[in-house]
Amino acid sequence: MPIERPKGMTAFVVIWFGQVVSLLGTSMTGFALVIWVWTKAHTATAMTLMAFFQFAPLLLMTPLAGSLVDRWNRKKTMIISDLAMSVNVAVILALMTFGWLEIWHLYAMGIFVGAFGSFQWPAYSAAVTLMMKKKKNYARASAMLGIAQSISGILGPPLAAVLLAIIAMHGVLTINLFTLVFAMSMLLICHVPQPSKMETKKDAASVFKDQAFGFKYILERKPLLGLQLTFFTFNLLSAFGLQIMAPMILARTHDSSLALGSVQAAASVGGFVGGIGMIIWGGPKRRITGLLGGMVAGCAVGSFAFTFSDPLVWMLGAFGFVFFMPILNGCSQAIWQSKVAPELQGRVFGARMFIAQCSNLIGMLAVGPVADRVFEPAMLSGGGLTGAFGWLIAPGPGSGMTLMLSLSCILCIIAAIIAYSINAIRNVETLVPDFDAGKKGESEESAEKERSSEPGLEKTV
Repeated sequence: MPIERPKGMTAFVVIWFGQVVSLLGTSMTGFALVIWVWTKAHTATAMTLMAFFQFAPLLLMTPLAGSLVDRWNRKKTMIISDLAMSVNVAVILALMTFGWLEIWHLYAMGIFVGAFGSFQWPAYSAAVTLMMKKKKNYARASAMLGIAQSISGILGPPLAAVLLAIIAMHGVLTINLFTLVFAMSMLLICHVPQPSKMETKKDAASVFKDQAFGFKYILERKPLLGLQLTFFTFNLLSAFGLQIMAPMILARTHDSSLALGSVQAAASVGGFVGGIGMIIWGGPKRRITGLLGGMVAGCAVGSFAFTFSDPLVWMLGAFGFVFFMPILNGCSQAIWQSKVAPELQGRVFGARMFIAQCSNLIGMLAVGPVADRVFEPAMLSGGGLTGAFGWLIAPGPGSGMTLMLSLSCILCIIAAIIAYSINAIRNVETLVPDFDAGKKGESEESAEKERSSEPGLEKTV
């Protein structure tokens, strides 16, 4: 008699736990590589380019990935994405073992893992919608995913710092491989439901048409478009702060990996506490208030704290900034999951991510040169910027990047306030109907029964 695979919320928790372990290993590797690149190059540009080369293919592939996710088996898609990450780590480990690893290798591997990683988020988001029994759990599920990232951020940097001294980079990469295998095994044992209506056409023309469909869906719903343009602006402005944070801390603390790890861990603790609060609370009744309010509150804390020169204050600021992110992201995800039908979410969420994140790409590419060639020299030269902001930020290595971070937070606050003043954005939840608005008579029990009877992967990968 075959053993029944975990389903529904149980399956979500099992997969979530696998992601916690996997993200912990990835966080350790990411921290170790940041230290390695900074030691090699000592420039913000080298570090931000590493993020750029991974994010660029991820973003550019997302619309195509979203279209294909609506046609493919979502469980297999997530497994393939995790497998690509494993290959990436294995190649870096091999290059380092033979003494061949160079910074450009990390750029090339970033392109590879970013392309495959583009399938992970649309597939996972669409699958979670069908795993949840009630729409009110969407925000909680999003908060749990945020907690998984927070746990990895809390434990990853300090563990990596300790392990680097004991087993070096090779050991950290090997551990990461085992964590990725564990995450894939958790996916394998669970039932991941498919929507009742799936696209069957697989020719190239229909795939590209579906990519356009995702954008058209959003463009035809002005409140949703306004919401995405808000995230476009937020991501563009915040990139000039968040992408510069690691080199800023290293520059202001004489390359202290302890200071960097402590601030990153404090940020993750903030995300963890905020995520727990979001799970218990479930978020405000008006999701848009939590979304834009979280944006304002987090940026206000970050803008203030990083003007100081004390790493302890930076830790408090990082904690406060990330504390509000589960509220912001949970409310956003809940809005979209309730408005877009599950069978359309791959395409729409792919377009949604592209619109919101393409500005991040611009920021990643520009932030390093702007810091190295404009803000850093200007704050060290005693010129105009020093005269205007020297009373607030003590001039010295990293002060220009500090100014960039503070200004980006202030501009994000202004953008959020403007967004709330626009009626279409402020009332998005009432102006756009829920995808199941015409099925009010269907009970939760019958909906769950229908989901459990959908064709899935009970005995197959």
